Amino acid sequence: MKILGIDPGTTRIGYGLINSQTLKAIDFGLLDIQAKSNHQKLFDLEYEYKKILESLRPDLVAIENIYFSKNQKTAIAVAEARGVLKITSLKAGLRVVEYGPKEVKLAVTNYGLSDKKAVYKMICKILGLKEIKGPDDVADALAIATTAALRYKIDSLS
Repeated sequence: MKILGIDPGTTRIGYGLINSQTLKAIDFGLLDIQAKSNHQKLFDLEYEYKKILESLRPDLVAIENIYFSKNQKTAIAVAEARGVLKITSLKAGLRVVEYGPKEVKLAVTNYGLSDKKAVYKMICKILGLKEIKGPDDVADALAIATTAALRYKIDSLS
């Protein structure tokens, strides 16, 4: 099964596709949305994300849940982006699962309060990568996909 992990943001959206059976990275990168207006950002995000779905053809999409944010404006913008990502995935006929940051950290590092460095180090180790090029959003997306793969294996055993 191919799992696409998504780390949503307002202008930078990390994505990572893994094979859930082998826990190997297939592809990963960053959607960098440069539009100025919020409406155009959402429009561009849908367009670019559709292209990712068409080229990578995942079986499942895992998206990080929004966590508490001090900046309400940013939280709303990320929530809107998540909505675009979710509805676009669902329209493509894909199942969508969601995990919070603590759940991802716990799955990848075995400690729910790990820092970004620990997540990066463990996701490289788990997926057999020497490094992950790009900002933290990319490693986070791979961690979200890995969480879904690990959860999927656990859930299928019960």
